[in-house]
Amino acid sequence: MTEELYDVVIIGGGPAGLTAGQYAARAGLRTVILDKSAVAGALAFASVIENYPGVGPISGKELLGIFREQAIGFGAEYVETQVIGVNLTGEIKEIYTMDSTYKSKAVIIATGAMGRKPTIKGEAEFLGRGVSYCAVCDAAFFKGKTVAVLGDSEEALKEAGYLSRFAATVYLISPSSKLKVEEDNPNLRLPNLKIMQGYATSQIEGQEIVERLRLRDTDGKEEILEVSGVFVYLHGSRPIVDFLQGTLELSDDECIVTNKMMETSIPGVFAAGDVTCTEVRQVVIAAAHGCIAALSAEKYITQRKRRRYDWAKSK
Repeated sequence: MTEELYDVVIIGGGPAGLTAGQYAARAGLRTVILDKSAVAGALAFASVIENYPGVGPISGKELLGIFREQAIGFGAEYVETQVIGVNLTGEIKEIYTMDSTYKSKAVIIATGAMGRKPTIKGEAEFLGRGVSYCAVCDAAFFKGKTVAVLGDSEEALKEAGYLSRFAATVYLISPSSKLKVEEDNPNLRLPNLKIMQGYATSQIEGQEIVERLRLRDTDGKEEILEVSGVFVYLHGSRPIVDFLQGTLELSDDECIVTNKMMETSIPGVFAAGDVTCTEVRQVVIAAAHGCIAALSAEKYITQRKRRRYDWAKSK
């Protein structure tokens, strides 16, 4: 557990979270950005961005890298870690990860909206009994066993790489015929990683725990794969709010409810970007939300009557 007290903890490293990090750090606030993965999120998956003001055609991953470098350049800390829980009720907020607890005066939630409800038959039933959404959290339980990772993204391959340190064999099962990763990704060469492309998972089966997967290829041919664990990295469009455990007011669509200054139902807690289910999901909108959230957080922490808009001037 870390005993350090931050001014702002930002959960999420997409355009909203990184922009919030830029503005908060530039304001002189001690800021840390907790990001599940530098290669996850809607922007990272975009092959070409042409409409972000002031920037020519660029990949989403490259644009995200610029955001990240700017935030770090202004003094924000960047930590790649999985947030698993929060305590937002007190004056000092607590954010729990697998290996640390981060304490802060204010929190900005910018986790995006690529979450999903269980859709594979058996997925919900075996959650915690072989089905997982976090390799870092659960990899050690599968030491020497055979596991499967479902997904075709760079995040899925990265998590498969992490699992390969523990499991005897890791299957990366891609629903598409081509992985959405660079061909020189070192994880592709891992000796105990087996990649199956063009397979949909129709069912997760077992008795008390996961024992097998029922797969179907593009021709409709069924195949049974014996595994002890299944790590799901398929993405949807639902707000990622499971780690909040009901502590914030949510809409019927599970969006974090905010006012126009990105303030949530708890003082000192703000939300920005797609996790608020903004009607227009664009990078520029998410970045604007992050800016507003940071301005509001600075005002909350310093108890200003008005928000400070230009920190380049003397205080």
